Amino acid sequence: MKEKFNRNAELTNYLKENRVDFEAKLLSEAVNVAEKINDILNEGNIDLLQNAQSLVIYVVEGNKEKLIEFAKQEGVAWAKLSLTLSFKLEWIQAIRRALWYFLQKNEKCEKEFSKEDFFELERKVNDNIDYFLNNFFLRYTEFKEEILNNQRKLVEHLSVPIIPLSPTVAVLPLIGEIDEYRMKTIEEKILTNISNLKLETMILDLSGLTDMDESVIVDFENILCGINMMGCKAVITGLRAELVRNMIRIGVTFDHQAETHGTLQQTLKKYLV
Repeated sequence: MKEKFNRNAELTNYLKENRVDFEAKLLSEAVNVAEKINDILNEGNIDLLQNAQSLVIYVVEGNKEKLIEFAKQEGVAWAKLSLTLSFKLEWIQAIRRALWYFLQKNEKCEKEFSKEDFFELERKVNDNIDYFLNNFFLRYTEFKEEILNNQRKLVEHLSVPIIPLSPTVAVLPLIGEIDEYRMKTIEEKILTNISNLKLETMILDLSGLTDMDESVIVDFENILCGINMMGCKAVITGLRAELVRNMIRIGVTFDHQAETHGTLQQTLKKYLV
């Protein structure tokens, strides 16, 4: 273990001493990335050359904890800046080639390393680079999914606009197609607003709906039950013929849970007089 530690330290010092030459070699290996280094630094405060130096040191030292931490930081940073995975892969492969070029130039590697030592070094270096890449890809993908989920939640929230018409009456116009995910958003927002605004009447205008499958119709019936349980009156307007036919086919009616009117105008005339 002592011999391996000394060799790791020697390689680390060697790479640090030849930092400028290493960066020059790296830039020659990654032409496409090199053209964007300054832009990435200015836009996202990501110093690719400094990060490449940190990576090769962690790889040579075999510091798994630092590799994982660094990979996760890089994954989040690249995802925030919307840099592509192919761009990252090109950069890492250039780092790999530049690193091996300098290890090959090291006289101590050539003179003191046996065949077994070389293959052990080859395995360790390449495994550690792949280990970094795997953790980078995982964190990059996770963060991208978090962004997409947050954006979807925001869009769904904005697509459920509950509009207060008076201190006790509000209307929710539903537009487009409703799936189970959106139905959960609708349920949460309706019940929360009834509680917060102390609503006595919730008008649900369905005239803008394009489709609602059977499972969603059942979920909608449950929402109406929830509205009644909170002491609020549910009023439905704008039921389309296609939706009514689907309800009849599966044996679902809203008679006991809600009052129905043909149009929103009729309802407003009644409840805002």
